[in-house]
Amino acid sequence: MKFLIDLGTNFWLMSVVAAWFIAQVLKFFTGVFKLKKFTAVEFLFGTGGMPSSHTAAVCAMVSACVIKCGFGSVEFALSALLAMIVMRDATGMRRQVGEHAKALNKIFQEFADAHNDPELTHKALAELVGHTPLQVGVGAILGFLVPVALMYVPFFNIV
Repeated sequence: MKFLIDLGTNFWLMSVVAAWFIAQVLKFFTGVFKLKKFTAVEFLFGTGGMPSSHTAAVCAMVSACVIKCGFGSVEFALSALLAMIVMRDATGMRRQVGEHAKALNKIFQEFADAHNDPELTHKALAELVGHTPLQVGVGAILGFLVPVALMYVPFFNIV
């Protein structure tokens, strides 16, 4: 039982989980209105979209470390490094993977259409993989704000 209490009152963990969850909820609204579709799997585990839940999570960790340990701590240094890597990856490599998937899907569809062959089936590659800088920026803001709000929750004993 103490294990569950420790998890539920862990400021760092709850900051990360809350920021990720809020980002996923916001992503649901921005995604449903943009794509006009919804699946529970995409809602919980989808990548890409507004805001970046990965960025929200790592920035929440950075913010929580600053609140609990200060800017001079090892925890802050490590979480800030991780956040920089995640945010760079989201706007760099992962975004490029999504752009490549779009191009490959278009090429395959044109090939299939040109040959009128019903046997040519292709499971489309995921195109919404990475993030725009705006999506990462909104995720970062969300991630920094969530621990600030959570520090006023009484059982974290911060304020």
